[in-house]
Amino acid sequence: MKFYPLNQKIGIIGGGQLGKMMILEAKKLGCYVVILDPTKDCPSSSICDEHIVANFSDREAIYALAKKCDVITYEFEHIDYNCLMELENLGHKIYPSPKSLKIIQNKFTQKTVLKDNNINVPDFCLVESTQDIKNVAKNFSYPMVLKSCTGGYDGKGNYVIKCEEDIEKGFNMLNPNLDIPLMVEKFINFDMEVSVLACGGLNNDIKVYPVGNNIHIDNILHKTIVPANISEESKKKAIGIAHNIINIFNGVGMFCVEFFVTKDGDVLVNEIAPRPHNSGHYTIEGCVTSQFENHIRAILGLPLGNTSLLNPTIMINLLGEDGHKGDTLVKGLEEALNIDNVFVHIYGKQQTIPKRKMGHLTCSMLSLEQAEKNATKAYDYIKFISKN
Repeated sequence: MKFYPLNQKIGIIGGGQLGKMMILEAKKLGCYVVILDPTKDCPSSSICDEHIVANFSDREAIYALAKKCDVITYEFEHIDYNCLMELENLGHKIYPSPKSLKIIQNKFTQKTVLKDNNINVPDFCLVESTQDIKNVAKNFSYPMVLKSCTGGYDGKGNYVIKCEEDIEKGFNMLNPNLDIPLMVEKFINFDMEVSVLACGGLNNDIKVYPVGNNIHIDNILHKTIVPANISEESKKKAIGIAHNIINIFNGVGMFCVEFFVTKDGDVLVNEIAPRPHNSGHYTIEGCVTSQFENHIRAILGLPLGNTSLLNPTIMINLLGEDGHKGDTLVKGLEEALNIDNVFVHIYGKQQTIPKRKMGHLTCSMLSLEQAEKNATKAYDYIKFISKN
């Protein structure tokens, strides 16, 4: 029987809501948590043990974080992987690995690795000029999706090219300084977007969560419905691919794989995130073990928990209201919490701005229809507005 040391020190790069929810699980296991985030009053600041206030590009600060901690993880992927690889070479434990991060950070290398491993992805091509895009159009046809290879989230960094006249506009919008690598991807006329969360352990064990159906509004995730209403065959494909991706990247910790599902049941990988994911927030109330608990278990080398769905579950994101910018006020919280089986998570962001992710709610019930009804009713009540 092994002995488990108390106060293991976990370093988290990023102090947003994902970091906060990781900390809540780390505390259950007696861990000491240090975060690195440039915002003094970031969501994680109120519950972490130590906060290094520094930019994410500050190499000295990241080195200081590493010296304080037994293991490092991160809540977003736009980090200097070279710095993390240097630290790993010095013997620091970093999960998911910087090598995986390097590949996944760049959408072109990510898709190339997936394709080389016989994972189904949309056709894609690297482009360096508007003429390159015109040449690709001869094979892909319109519409096509122009993407920044690096950076980008919640739809930022993507531009749908519907005709030749859109090419120059899209190119200039995504690459105004001619310094960002771009790729073109074949447009997939999908029937549904789904995601699968998978967790890899240090002992090579893998746990996969149920398939969730994701609904986006203005390229931002609005709702996740679990279980997804797709065929059993498509579910098996998606779960199998997520399992394979953990193996391909020697994944330790949570990975989210987002898919397009076509009308004929084909499943194609849209992109991968090497971290807990917004579409996995339903797991807190909806599954035996949440994505955040399993991520912490994984990076500490502990056994992974059961990922079974307890009941059909709905997750809805709560965004800052249009027309409101300033100190945060929450409207309708009491009314929302009066609804059966509704749980509200408020991230603690002091300033609200339109479309900013301020919180989320879940509803888990025996009936998916009733869960959606209650979740929608709660969503209609709760609003994040500003004082002024």
